[in-house]
Amino acid sequence: MTTHPTPPPECPAHAARAQGGLYRLHGPEAQADPLGLYEKLRAEYGAVAPVLVSGDLPAWLVLGHRENLDVARTPSRFARDPRGWRDMREGRVPADTPLGPMVSWVPVCNFTDGPVQERLRGAVVESLERFDKRGIRRYVTRFANQLVDRIAGDGYADLVSAFSDQLPMLVMTQLVGAPDEHGPRLVNAARDMLQGTETALQSDRYVTQTLEQLVVERKEKPAHDLASWLIEHPAALTDTEVLMHLRVVLIAAYETTANLIANTLRTVLTDPRFRASLSGGQMTLPDALEQVLWDDPPINTVIGRWATGDTELAGQQIKAGDMLLLGLAAGNADPQIRPDRSVSVFGNRSHLAFSSGAHECPGQDIGRAIADTGIEVLLDRLPDLQLAVGASELQWRGTLMSRHLLSLPVRFTPRSVSSAQPGPEQAYEVPPVPPQQPAVPAAARSRRRAGWWRRLFGLR
Repeated sequence: MTTHPTPPPECPAHAARAQGGLYRLHGPEAQADPLGLYEKLRAEYGAVAPVLVSGDLPAWLVLGHRENLDVARTPSRFARDPRGWRDMREGRVPADTPLGPMVSWVPVCNFTDGPVQERLRGAVVESLERFDKRGIRRYVTRFANQLVDRIAGDGYADLVSAFSDQLPMLVMTQLVGAPDEHGPRLVNAARDMLQGTETALQSDRYVTQTLEQLVVERKEKPAHDLASWLIEHPAALTDTEVLMHLRVVLIAAYETTANLIANTLRTVLTDPRFRASLSGGQMTLPDALEQVLWDDPPINTVIGRWATGDTELAGQQIKAGDMLLLGLAAGNADPQIRPDRSVSVFGNRSHLAFSSGAHECPGQDIGRAIADTGIEVLLDRLPDLQLAVGASELQWRGTLMSRHLLSLPVRFTPRSVSSAQPGPEQAYEVPPVPPQQPAVPAAARSRRRAGWWRRLFGLR
């Protein structure tokens, strides 16, 4: 990879660059303004840029829209199986790397290619397609109304903790078939696990044990849910494969859909023209979601692909075993396809928000259904929502893969709770926001976090 002189200490880019001149995709500078960093890289390197990921390990970030499609759609050149990563094979990746969940192979469809991937993904896709979309929307409507009921009388709420962080998991626990009595705790445990808190391992064990119990129960007594359909699918998944794919669907659906809901609500509350188009009928809510999927996708970067041999991409010489990162947000902003980002993209679904090719997100339509139905309920119930802080005061938690809005404080006219009469199934209680964890010394945090992702994926 080409190297460049290290910038002087007073240069703003200094902290974001390592010795040798390559930009880091980790650390506070990269996380604070990832889109700005992508444009710096594009200006310097073009459609594919050499970068450093956690541990200052080398990788290639794909910035161009066409190049992202090329990588995603040609597994013969760029495999999804992380066992091809040269740095991992040669022992340069620390055992406790934060990249662990994304680079440690497990028997799931998103870590395989070819016939194995087709078998596993086929089972997931065909099982997801069995859901009645109207039934999904009924679940969303029910839970969205319950969440709004909890805040409607207050006149103030944080829409992240009270709505966007809760709705997707409430719906998905029902779709996978988790028993109602486990639902509220499973919601909190999955959120806790994804945030990597001090109790992440404990939460992970609860999620795993709940899904293991679910697989056992559904083998004896099938129901109308994802667990049952994966078990009975002709692909004959093993119990471990069923469990792993339930976890993947549950966790992936939570993070992406929660971010999509939060990003859409933020756009509605901070962009007067966007809100006016939506409320005035010039834009439908599905149109609004697609615009947000272009401008602020729920996942910025996907790790990863690994070159199966020496090849060239956008003039860069890629070596066998190199890691490549799909730059979904960067590709969506590629000036080759969007020379003017202020121009509407209504009706255009060629964005990269759900990736592309054989590993394109299989649950994207379910995610869309959860987001647009939930937001519709919220805006219908609380039509005068207003941001309670300045837009510049909003903060995010950044990672290599995504930015998660920390809070979205709003004010509105207090209202009575929903007049709709709940059915018997609505006894399912929406879980409270988990309390803050007590402070833990840094050394203890380090010991607890080391290797937590291995247990997360059943590795020892």
